[in-house]
Amino acid sequence: MPTLLQRFARLLPYIRHSRLGLAGALLGAAITAATEPAIPWLLGKLLDKGFAGGALPLWLVPAAIIGLFALRSVSGFIAQYGLAWAANRAVLQLRTDMFTRLLGCAPGLLTQQTASGMTNTLVYEAQGGVTTLAGSLLTLVRDTLILIAQLAFLLSMNWQLTLIVGLLFPAVALVMRALGKRLHKVTLQGQQATDELAYVVEENILAWRIVRLHGAQSQQQRRFFERSNLVRRLMLKAVVAGGTMTPVTQMLAACALSVVIVIALWQSRTGGTSVGDFVAFVTGMLQLVAPAKHLSDVMAPLTRGLAAVERGLDFIAHSPDEQGGGHDGGRARGEIAFEGVGLRYREDTKPALEDITLRVHAGETVALVGPSGAGKTTLVNLLPRFLEPSSGAITLDGVPLKDWNMLALRRQFALVSQDVVLFNDTVAANVTLGAPMAREQVRDALRAANLLDFVDGLPQGLDTPIGHNGSQLSGGQRQRLAIARAIAKDAPVLILDEATSALDSESERAVQEALERLMQGRTTLVIAHRLSTIEHADRVLALEGGRLVEQGTHAELLAAGGLYARLHSMQFRS
Repeated sequence: MPTLLQRFARLLPYIRHSRLGLAGALLGAAITAATEPAIPWLLGKLLDKGFAGGALPLWLVPAAIIGLFALRSVSGFIAQYGLAWAANRAVLQLRTDMFTRLLGCAPGLLTQQTASGMTNTLVYEAQGGVTTLAGSLLTLVRDTLILIAQLAFLLSMNWQLTLIVGLLFPAVALVMRALGKRLHKVTLQGQQATDELAYVVEENILAWRIVRLHGAQSQQQRRFFERSNLVRRLMLKAVVAGGTMTPVTQMLAACALSVVIVIALWQSRTGGTSVGDFVAFVTGMLQLVAPAKHLSDVMAPLTRGLAAVERGLDFIAHSPDEQGGGHDGGRARGEIAFEGVGLRYREDTKPALEDITLRVHAGETVALVGPSGAGKTTLVNLLPRFLEPSSGAITLDGVPLKDWNMLALRRQFALVSQDVVLFNDTVAANVTLGAPMAREQVRDALRAANLLDFVDGLPQGLDTPIGHNGSQLSGGQRQRLAIARAIAKDAPVLILDEATSALDSESERAVQEALERLMQGRTTLVIAHRLSTIEHADRVLALEGGRLVEQGTHAELLAAGGLYARLHSMQFRS
């Protein structure tokens, strides 16, 4: 397990641009600490010279007190503001790095993590962790400096008694270390349990129709209660681990305080010290209790803050980047070749694709058919490298996909999937995603997708927000907007995965005509369960069980009487 200093060292890249704020915080904390011994010193002088001799000018007392506390107030504000400025800048940099890594990480990571877990880490834990950490660090630095200043003051007054007080600190350090390890472990378990709880909420928000249709509310309530109760138990364990530090520290301090007061009283009675010195020493020693208590209390939030921030740092450190090459050949011709391609999602499962060898010529329209689970969508997902083959090689224009620059490769593809993804933005922003263009081009794309008349009738036209994943649109309108986005991209290779599945017959005919015009001169891969939509494809590939079992034209495959003929017969008979 890394030490506390090693864990703090990981934060250095995020605070190197905040040196000014940290310097202000350190200066403010140092001034606050330096003024702390002035209080018992002033009290001692007041007793010795003010009450006894009367030589102290009266106006000096309120002036000194007011000036002292004014200085402490200003220095305290400087320390707090400086650290807050540095912390918020660090949060900005941490979030930016995490989101940048999220956008560029290997696709496999996104299939292993839950959206709620990553959102919790990036949005909430980054802010909450750094904020908690900043407050804890301020307490740690300020009260450590106060302890040093107070101990120096006490040493100057009575070094024998101060040594007795010093015996308290090793004992407190041992207690804090033991309980800190326990707290760190419980905090990590609590973070995992919170992620699971957030995922249950996420699932039920996304699947509310299915939950209500099947009357599964009570089942989902049990899932939520079980995970929520686990979070409760772990939070209580954290409270026990963190809360134990304070009473143990206070008991040790009480023991040391009792011994010191007895010895100080004995010294006072034997004439070794004045009343003012005695009161100043005891007051200074009592002032050690508050910072010592704060330092014992700070371990719990410090551990929680560090654990939260470290999740973000671990995500940045351990998320592999997508690996691409340097090739950028401009606009591709669109010739695609698969050579013995196979893919397994896991080593202990059967192949999703096995020994796929085929060539798609530039400008050719190829249809992929087969029963569910045959590997059609898996095959096309290999082209933009959303998946990586386990064996074999794939080339575009004769260049292996792994040698293409990743951005250049993905510029060659436009995708319309049966799982439409839209952004909570305007109609125009969804069409021009990633490639700003003139509004007339946006209108042309919407017209080709048979959606322009509908958009023109919206209150704000192209600038109308469409809601979360297009929630303000019907299913057919959402799919046509996705088609407009693909049309606007004007890529040399089109991937149409059930692109017209959500359209009514009239809209389907209009969009199919637009797609047919768009497909001219472009390489197109079409996945369709409605075989009537692919009868005019240049070639049909029939897949079953992850293998390419037959290929040919629509007429050739019907005549062959194989898988395609059976699927065609079953569909039209039904």
